Amino acid sequence: MITSDTTKLFLYNFTAREIRSVVSGYIWPNLATRGSGRSAEKLVVVWENGVKRRGPGALAVFQFKPPQRIEARTHLQLGSVLYHHTKNSELARSHLEKAWFISQQLPQFEDVKFEAASILSELFCQQNLVDSAKPLLRKAIQISQQTPYWHCRLLFQLAQLHTLEKDLVSACDLLGVGAEYARVVGSEYTRALFLLSKGMLLLMERKLGEVHPLLTLCGTIVENWQGNPIQKESLRVFFLVLQVTHYLDAGQVKSVKPCLKQLQQCIQTISTLQDDEILPTNPADLFHWLPKEHMCVLVYLVTVMHSMQAGYLEKAQKYTDKALMQLEKLKMLDCSPILSTFQVILLEHIIMCRLVTGHKATALQEISQ
Repeated sequence: MITSDTTKLFLYNFTAREIRSVVSGYIWPNLATRGSGRSAEKLVVVWENGVKRRGPGALAVFQFKPPQRIEARTHLQLGSVLYHHTKNSELARSHLEKAWFISQQLPQFEDVKFEAASILSELFCQQNLVDSAKPLLRKAIQISQQTPYWHCRLLFQLAQLHTLEKDLVSACDLLGVGAEYARVVGSEYTRALFLLSKGMLLLMERKLGEVHPLLTLCGTIVENWQGNPIQKESLRVFFLVLQVTHYLDAGQVKSVKPCLKQLQQCIQTISTLQDDEILPTNPADLFHWLPKEHMCVLVYLVTVMHSMQAGYLEKAQKYTDKALMQLEKLKMLDCSPILSTFQVILLEHIIMCRLVTGHKATALQEISQ
């Protein structure tokens, strides 16, 4: 049960600029930094209502031919707004497909080209058209090798898609490709992210023999990497969470304590650090695993898992209560799906706790949640 849920933690890799601009949920870059989403949504509603009232003639104002770069970017922005803020998925798809098609013909237009491919593949998945999303992402990956940020991001996205389909072998292969690519472009930080993500999938497959050497390599990379302190500590948290999960899977409950202590120290360190506004010089380093508030809840969660397996039921209840209180505060401002995942896992553990300690009525109340 512990490792089956780790897929829900997979690849919350935000760029530094996204962390600053996103208030709630996962929003791809660029759109969020161009003004109020609420205003954009109103603009689209006005536009759509005008078209409905006046028919095709309402679009006559748009019947001019702008330069291709402006045309592609406009299609991308319209498609992105429609995708994120309306239910008009067909019109969003039409604009995104035009942005993708036009931008492929233009040199040095990578941001529009690959953002269009990324959002369009997400839309395909939303429409259960996974077989359309995969070749689109593969082509984008193939032609993005000279653009490190987008190449890594698209590899993460396709790996995530394979993971959601339970094709963990293909996902692991892609993450391995990403780790090697990150090494070649000099990004040890993102190399560690790829390898740690691969380690998580190996844990899910229970390939414990492959997990140990991979985590040993990751530990070395994390300790030797010198960079943004928050990024470094977040790598440490990712690494230690996998270490704890690995030991618990192997039934080595006593081996968990040193890792758990380090994990708690990491969270204390991260909570004292200020977010650095300076972007990394290497474009391949523009990723972040989880916001630090989410990492705090995750540390509570793995502490509860250890306490349950070690038989410390009072401690498990104590940390579950702390985690649930923290979650309630976060969910007032943040609708990220991972918070609901954390809540469900915590409730599963506290319900088991109640049943073991004989509090059946309380367990039933919590099951109703």
